[in-house]
Amino acid sequence: MTETIDSAARDDRRPPREERRRPRLRIHRAWLVAAVTFVTIIGGAAFNSLPGLLIDPLHSEFGWSRGEIGLAVSIDMALYGLTAPFAAALMDRFGIRRVVASALTMVAAGAIASVWMTASWQLMLYWGLLVGLGTGSMAMAFAATVTNRWFVARRGLVTGILTAAGASGQLVFLPLCAWIIDEHGWEPASVTVGLAALVVVPFVCLLMRDHPADVGLAPYGGTYVAKPAPARGAARRTVRVLFDAARTGPFWLLAGAFAICGASTNGLIRTHFVPSAHDHHMPITVAASLLAVIGVFDVIGTIFSGWLTDRFDARRLLAVYYALRGISLLFLPVLMAPDVRPPMVFFIVFYGLDWVATVPPTLALCREQYGDDSAIVFGWVLASHQVGAAVVAFLGGVARDVFGSYDVVWYAAGALCAMAALMSLVIRRVPAPKGPAVGR
Repeated sequence: MTETIDSAARDDRRPPREERRRPRLRIHRAWLVAAVTFVTIIGGAAFNSLPGLLIDPLHSEFGWSRGEIGLAVSIDMALYGLTAPFAAALMDRFGIRRVVASALTMVAAGAIASVWMTASWQLMLYWGLLVGLGTGSMAMAFAATVTNRWFVARRGLVTGILTAAGASGQLVFLPLCAWIIDEHGWEPASVTVGLAALVVVPFVCLLMRDHPADVGLAPYGGTYVAKPAPARGAARRTVRVLFDAARTGPFWLLAGAFAICGASTNGLIRTHFVPSAHDHHMPITVAASLLAVIGVFDVIGTIFSGWLTDRFDARRLLAVYYALRGISLLFLPVLMAPDVRPPMVFFIVFYGLDWVATVPPTLALCREQYGDDSAIVFGWVLASHQVGAAVVAFLGGVARDVFGSYDVVWYAAGALCAMAALMSLVIRRVPAPKGPAVGR
């Protein structure tokens, strides 16, 4: 009799037979949001593929100096970096969907409006201001905000995938835009990247949600959490953390080294590699394809660098990365040729592996030095990265106008990388703080 009662109790705890047989194939909404985020980042990355391809066509058509064109690119990069620390605050205040949809619209407006420009100040307005603010609002804060809100499990995997979206966009759009410019001119290429950003807007408006609670769900792998009220004062905290961190030595060493990182990647290679290769009679489509290959290897390099950061001193890793990058840049002038040769292929593969390998150890050092405020501090360090990129995007064009070649730019960048290696080594080690540590 007791066995019969126990069996009945166990049956009561089981779900109905129909429910047990129902296949559980429903995909969590978080993965749809992640997919929309991935596509959105690709759409925003389309424009980042274009400036280096347009320096020569704009110089030929309008007679603008490379310095003027480089200034527009530098405004874009500077605003991208300076907007990034506030992007998360904007998303907390107004919601992910509104901020991202507005950002994509600004990128599209800047890219498409440039077709009708007739003066260099319009280039600075469209490319520099509109696109800089738009792409800055979709910087790392976008991927981080989506990951933190929608995922508890698989956060590392999702972060890696969304980080790779930028490289994927470069891989897709660089060869495509180079072919369009070569066959049809720069205007259709500019319209193409504008439409790429605009096409994503409906997907963001229809499929993106600000928080799992908006659709009555728990985050993937977590428990249900009510949607918090719109955050106020986040921008003030962002500024306060900057002033606190700026009173410490490690901040300036990290920011200075990362500024050189941006100068030697986005500011130099992404902006000036294609026109420099074209100076040596390499076809634009071939040079753009080489630049796209960097996007493949930077994903591999970043993942491997993260693995190394868990096991070795982050300061020494940064010193090695910057030193090797500087040495490779010193050899680049002799590698330039009309066709692709094995040494150039080796340079492209190495530079791809080293491109964003500096991010994991830099983030680890921010975490070690600044504890709970490390994410915001890293946002400001990232801003210095883009400011460094902006300066070299402008000065690289000026140097080409003055000297007639980019050789002096490569040598100067190599010397700067040596300086970044030394700056990384002298950062003092401290125990990981238990709480906010800025202002020590």
